[in-house]
Amino acid sequence: MRVLLLGPQRRPTVDAAIRSLALDGPVATITAGWQEREGDDGELSGLLGGRDTNLGLYRRWRDTQDRDPGFAAAERRVQGELAELQDLYLLRLDHALRAVYALQRRPGDELHAEAIAAAVAAVRDLDAAHLRRVNGVRGEFFAELRPHDRPVIAGHRAEVAGILREAAALVIAGGHVGVLADVLHLFNVAAALSRPAPGAAAPVVAWSAGAMALTDRIVLFGDRSPQGPGHAEVYGSGLSVLRDVVLLPHARARMLLDDAPRMAVFAQRFGPGRCVMLEGGTRIEFDSDSGWPPGTRVLAGDGHVTAREAA
Repeated sequence: MRVLLLGPQRRPTVDAAIRSLALDGPVATITAGWQEREGDDGELSGLLGGRDTNLGLYRRWRDTQDRDPGFAAAERRVQGELAELQDLYLLRLDHALRAVYALQRRPGDELHAEAIAAAVAAVRDLDAAHLRRVNGVRGEFFAELRPHDRPVIAGHRAEVAGILREAAALVIAGGHVGVLADVLHLFNVAAALSRPAPGAAAPVVAWSAGAMALTDRIVLFGDRSPQGPGHAEVYGSGLSVLRDVVLLPHARARMLLDDAPRMAVFAQRFGPGRCVMLEGGTRIEFDSDSGWPPGTRVLAGDGHVTAREAA
């Protein structure tokens, strides 16, 4: 699948990206991450030349809540379970990362370096176990509720698939990444993007939370909160169009990139996946089945940002 990842759109570049694709046909859009503002897409529509159709995934989710109360109640229960899982994970994560940073602050020799590596490995194991638990809970929920057998959801899925069949491209905007990931899964967007003929899948253009929602591991991060630096946390899985990558929109504004030891822990924690920077003006175009293009800016294992020759 052809993918274009863009930097944040405070100064829009999506119009130029769409023009570069030389598309012949309509463009489907997803602005569900904006939640109640989902329909306020006039500016985006203008940038796309007015040939866009908003999939309305948040509106469809609200409709499902209203018309399928059994599903809505079950969804609330599973969200509560996931919130508890996240709280327990964050408690353990805090202790595990404090140990890493405490070891970093102590001078030492090779034995000390081995202790730091072991502490980081323990954090990686914790992250991986949490992701498995979250995906397991979500998988059990879908297996039990069988959305494809529920008329309201099945109807919305069919409409979404029909729009995407006719679309020359899909554009996914940012917003609330959790909401975005949930509705992408609920309305089976990954399956709808597929085409019967090899190489015929519509290209996907995404930025910010929309880009993060394409990955198999969504990581929430923010070092500059009023309470001080926070711990990056694994949230769950997106569409898994992109694998073994952590996408970092607004990285320079949201991360302490000058703190190389802290950034080294971040990069090592999520390795061997790449930690890819998505700053303003960024444009990364590639096929999701191939490697990252040369020049992709990543957070390296030593905690410094570098451009890979072959990422």
